[in-house]
Amino acid sequence: MDEFYSSTDPERFISNPLTAFRLVRQLRNAGIAIEDVARRNISEDFSALRSKAEFLPSDTDLDGVVIALLRLQDLYKLDPKNMTGLAKALNLNPDECFHIAMVANQKNQFQHAALWMQETLRKLDEVPDAVVTKQEVLQRLASVPFPARNLPIALGLSQVLPPHVVMDVKTLLQLAHSSRLVESIKDWDEAQLSISSFDNAPQAHSWHSDYEALCRGEGIKMTPQRQRKMVCRYTTGGGNPRLIYAPAKQEQEWDQPLILRFHDFLTISEIKVIKELSRSKLARAKVVDPVTGEKVSTTVRVSKSAWLSEDESPVVARVNQRIGDVTGLDMETAEDLQIANYGIGGQYEPHYDSALVNDSYVELQGRRIATVLVYMSDVEVGGSTVFPSVGAALRPKMGSAVVWFNLLKSGEEDARTLHAACPVFLGSKWVANKWIRSLGQEFRRKCSLSSTE
Repeated sequence: MDEFYSSTDPERFISNPLTAFRLVRQLRNAGIAIEDVARRNISEDFSALRSKAEFLPSDTDLDGVVIALLRLQDLYKLDPKNMTGLAKALNLNPDECFHIAMVANQKNQFQHAALWMQETLRKLDEVPDAVVTKQEVLQRLASVPFPARNLPIALGLSQVLPPHVVMDVKTLLQLAHSSRLVESIKDWDEAQLSISSFDNAPQAHSWHSDYEALCRGEGIKMTPQRQRKMVCRYTTGGGNPRLIYAPAKQEQEWDQPLILRFHDFLTISEIKVIKELSRSKLARAKVVDPVTGEKVSTTVRVSKSAWLSEDESPVVARVNQRIGDVTGLDMETAEDLQIANYGIGGQYEPHYDSALVNDSYVELQGRRIATVLVYMSDVEVGGSTVFPSVGAALRPKMGSAVVWFNLLKSGEEDARTLHAACPVFLGSKWVANKWIRSLGQEFRRKCSLSSTE
């Protein structure tokens, strides 16, 4: 474990959410200090120093790390004590815990704010030498909307504080409840209006809880016997892939496999080339808002992506050819290779690849008939690809590839292909996606009027 937190590999080092938070916070504090010193001096040396400080993290960057941390805490059902105990070297101090609490409060994540304030109080008992004081934490806790301050938290406070302070807490809680409840509801409603409709949609779906459970390793419907069948090996010499997964309830009904997995699909050298080609192109991935039709950044999809054409490198052309070989599909109407990097809290909530909003390529190239997902890194914790409708969860394995058909032979969408990328907890997830369109596949994947294949 110590090796994982070594700074000899910066990407792995920063992939721990607590490490990232501490580092970005320290850099932000350094930037603020530099800006303060530069403002008080007019010499050229300090002006040059101030210009370099612009490259340090901003408040927005720091908030982004905290929000990702809270997203992980929420999905993986971790309380602050468990998170701060991930490693001895990452034991957050009271000021750091309080910072997380304040960001959570500002973002209207009041339950998390209350929990992190409670953790701050616990830390202050262990490390009293901090900037924040117990009195300040208690005052802030009193401003958190009443529903978030549940009874266990209040009882926990009364057990560790002197009697006169407990009385102050009770008074503050009562005053806060009467004076801020209406204001808190108003603030919450206004916050909801500023969130994309895409952000609120998943909660309305019945499969959302199944998706989260699969990400935590719960509800997986693959028996050990069927998991042993989940092995397909690709070699440059070819080979016949075997069926690796089909839903338990439908194994006798479906003739075609749902998911195919290939190992050793990419070599280490090929992965290195693809990563290097894409790094300078990576930008925040967006989705099409179903209401406005515009591409927007959203918590539904948190990653960076880039596109590579086969003209950019013989490696990309070779990968495209390999994808054509294993799928048996015509690559003329396939999209360029998309590279995606999921950092801290990176995720893509359940979606269908074939159901694109305002897809301008449908008339020219058809819908996305197949998806090829290639893992270009291992992931320490989290980052699985899950299929909520059938209870399947696939762990990333560097060099392996996963293939599935989004459309049935009738041309209808296969409801079983609902899938998601679980949030990355520890590690940096790199994948390459190839979407193949239906135009030109008529003689390669024969049509059928059946709705079950």
